[in-house]
Amino acid sequence: MSEPISIDIWSDIACPWCYIGKRNLEKGLAATADDADAPRVNITFHSFELSPDTPVDFDGDEIDFLAGHKGMPREQVEQMLAQVTAVAADAGLEYRFDLLQHTNTVKAHELLHHAKDRGMQHEMEERLMSAYFTEGRHVGRIDDLVALAAEVGLDAGEARAVLESGAHLDAVRADQVQARAYGINGVPFFVIDGQYGVSGAQPPEAFESVIRDVWAQKSAAIAAS
Repeated sequence: MSEPISIDIWSDIACPWCYIGKRNLEKGLAATADDADAPRVNITFHSFELSPDTPVDFDGDEIDFLAGHKGMPREQVEQMLAQVTAVAADAGLEYRFDLLQHTNTVKAHELLHHAKDRGMQHEMEERLMSAYFTEGRHVGRIDDLVALAAEVGLDAGEARAVLESGAHLDAVRADQVQARAYGINGVPFFVIDGQYGVSGAQPPEAFESVIRDVWAQKSAAIAAS
């Protein structure tokens, strides 16, 4: 039997395309589940900060941030966010940029590494992205992050301790170093089985195709050995 396909995903909690890409990957995987030889995968999320200089408590809304950060007119930003909202809706996500609280995401990434150590990274990733993009929750302050950690079943006291100590900051930085080594300068970015790079929020069918192809190659290699 073939070893599972490794899927390493570099993403940021504050990246709207990352949540869309996550959903599309999940749909692509679901489409392969009924195959006679269904691919098996191991998914790991890795840290990437799109705007590491963002303050924890940003004074303004998402339009203010993008207008200032990208130098775009507010009207153009509003049109861009409307387009992203429509794409998200096609993926089954209800983005609420009117509620979104822009913030620094480094502590959220630290929490994801803690959740990974506890075998709950996927649950924490989903909870953080949903909280940020669809619920208007704050994901930059320790108190808010501890509450979200408790919601997925992590120990609140333990989560607070690792966030206050910065115990996982080195792991966040190591992910970022690896991203630079791979030449990743935008997210989402998917590294499939250490061989193939897939950039951006590709449609489910694209993920479905590459996963089937990689699985077939792995199966053929075992059969030939």
